[in-house]
Amino acid sequence: MRRLGPAVVILLLIPSVASATELSELLEQGRGAGYTAEQVISCSTPDGVRDALVRIEQSGAEIRIGAGVPTGTEVSVGAGGWALLHQGGVVEEATITGSSATVESPYEVEDLGAESFLGRDATAHRLVRDGVLRAELVFDDETGALVRAVTFDASGDAYCVRRFVSFDDQDPMLPMKEPSTLSDVSPVEPVGTTFPESVTGFSRVDQYEDVDGFRFAYYSDGFFSFAVFEAPTRVALEEVTTVTFGDRSYQRVFTAGQAIYSWETRNRGMALVGDLPPDLHQAVLEALPAPRDPGLFRRIWRSLFG
Repeated sequence: MRRLGPAVVILLLIPSVASATELSELLEQGRGAGYTAEQVISCSTPDGVRDALVRIEQSGAEIRIGAGVPTGTEVSVGAGGWALLHQGGVVEEATITGSSATVESPYEVEDLGAESFLGRDATAHRLVRDGVLRAELVFDDETGALVRAVTFDASGDAYCVRRFVSFDDQDPMLPMKEPSTLSDVSPVEPVGTTFPESVTGFSRVDQYEDVDGFRFAYYSDGFFSFAVFEAPTRVALEEVTTVTFGDRSYQRVFTAGQAIYSWETRNRGMALVGDLPPDLHQAVLEALPAPRDPGLFRRIWRSLFG
């Protein structure tokens, strides 16, 4: 049985797929920054408020994130990669290489002008997709760091607020880490998988499979992102809420910054992890394999052997 515990995606998910619009330039400008910050994340979810205080250290491409003492096994997706953690330590990780092709961003970027944030010069922008306000972003002028981000649902209500509450622009000089070279995880071709190339406006950036048949695909529209996991056995979550969309039933957990869904198909277990506003969840899930009862004998086997 695969178990996914609550994980916190600290930054807005930034894929490595190229974009020909101003949005990619905004998100890229802080990639080479060096700073230390504390960030508050607060999300108003259908299951209640979820919040967290995290510490971020960035030195160019190296980023370290601390959020108290994690327990259990977690999957964290974002910033062009994914990691499997246990008791706060990285067990496995891989970089999402993405496509080198230029894709058109669906977002219109509106300049809101200069402002001050934490006593520093900053610039604010608004992201609109299909006429719907989706985010307001504030970037530090000197470093390019994204110091405040508010994402919105389709009704215009704030979903998640991420904001720095302290900011030190001195480079922490983190030691460079060698890229992960996993012998049991590798990119896979789309043939034989259940991952579509696109899902309701989100493009499949990359996908992987390990030697045990645990599959993973990463999707993005250039700003919001999500990952889909497919496992040979049921994907178990803790402290779940059961939700129904039409005739489909899912197990759901919200954390500060992301939502996690799990369900079973006839032969496999599925999970979705992403930072999408709640109004996008149903459409994305309906484009993926539908929940199905695995059958009596499979349930008996799993109850005995996991």
